[in-house]
Amino acid sequence: MEKSASITVRVKPATRKRLDAIALATRRTKSFVVEEALDQYLDVNEWQIKGIEDALAEADSPDAEWVDHEEVVASVRAKVAR
Repeated sequence: MEKSASITVRVKPATRKRLDAIALATRRTKSFVVEEALDQYLDVNEWQIKGIEDALAEADSPDAEWVDHEEVVASVRAKVAR
């Protein structure tokens, strides 16, 4: 098991109450609940940032293909009209 590190955060009283309630309901420690929440938040945001960085790299590549805005609009309108 990995050794843990301590951090201190300030939260609104309402957030603290929600944390307490979830910890009690799940019979987990508040530390466990907070770590799970942070892991989920970090996973989503790391995934999103990587996606943005990959898309920017693709857009900046010499092989990038661009489609005129009006072509896209016309294509969507044609699909909607069907």
